[in-house]
Amino acid sequence: MIPLVEPGPPLTAEQVERAARHLLLPGVGEVGQRRLRAARVLVLGAGGLGAPVLQYLAAAGVGTLGIVDDDVVDASNLQRQVVHGTADVGRPKVDSARAAVLALDPTIVVETFRTRLTSENVSLLDGWDVVVDGTDNFPTRYLVADESTAPVVWGSVLRFDAQVSVFWRHAGVTLRDLFPEPPAPDEVPSCAEAGVLGALCGQVGSVMATEVVKLLTGAGDPLLGRVLVVDALRGRWETVPLVGRGRVRAREDAPEAATRVPTTVPTITARDLAARLADPFDPLVVLDVREPAEVAVAAFPGAVHAPLATVLDGTAPIPDGELVVLCAVGGRSLVATRALRERGRQATNLEGGLRAWLATT
Repeated sequence: MIPLVEPGPPLTAEQVERAARHLLLPGVGEVGQRRLRAARVLVLGAGGLGAPVLQYLAAAGVGTLGIVDDDVVDASNLQRQVVHGTADVGRPKVDSARAAVLALDPTIVVETFRTRLTSENVSLLDGWDVVVDGTDNFPTRYLVADESTAPVVWGSVLRFDAQVSVFWRHAGVTLRDLFPEPPAPDEVPSCAEAGVLGALCGQVGSVMATEVVKLLTGAGDPLLGRVLVVDALRGRWETVPLVGRGRVRAREDAPEAATRVPTTVPTITARDLAARLADPFDPLVVLDVREPAEVAVAAFPGAVHAPLATVLDGTAPIPDGELVVLCAVGGRSLVATRALRERGRQATNLEGGLRAWLATT
């Protein structure tokens, strides 16, 4: 891959000492380290994912880091947002994150923006070499996907599961190729509602920081056109191909980008599914892609169980016939349904997942 950043000036003696282990790496070396020092990276969110990203990018020697976050530190954040400490509770996250970055390397330039990214201030995305999306809300994620002209390193964590990818409008692959449209409100629970393993945030944030370094220096192959799927409970890391289906809608300052028609996945409501399952002659197969621990707590009667990772890597023994795919709230099953349909299977996603089924039946 072609590096995104031209090398900056020669390294100082202190910078050489700090980067000694980087300088030994093929693909990074002295020139790559100078690229890092010249780079500008914007990190959206100083939370569970943004915290390790900021720490490792600062330690790597990225010259300018931008931090966007409108929240203050809460005691419940400390279980995973390791850039903050107990003394920071009540402090703006951008301030405590900036202090942590400068404690690692006081020569780094840190630009802070205590705000939430919206259509009104979307120009914050301009002028950066890479944007890191560590946000936890769908409006911001899709705004970044539609508006960023720089590569976007994206990550998502919930409970024991995570996903990481690199999106870039210039290369024709965006978040909308993975999830064409945002879910309905309350369709996917937040970390505050469902929980999240703190250590998994560190793992995923480190992967995201690695992708940033690769993009900036040109080392290796980024996760562009691939999605890394992490199943922490089973200790599985899988990569799934992601094919771009065109460009997202253009920004006013980028009229050359074509308008994209999203690819939709068929859905079925819980009420309609119940009606079909009541017909003893209907050969419909229900496929549950949740984890075994989730199934043990609340099983779907008669469903075939195949965790998402096994569906994506093709190892799941899935019966022939028409499928309805479900998970807890419909997010993971959407990914599984799309993968199955791309393999030629007749598959439909249960809208709202098991939560909608239990509320209906």
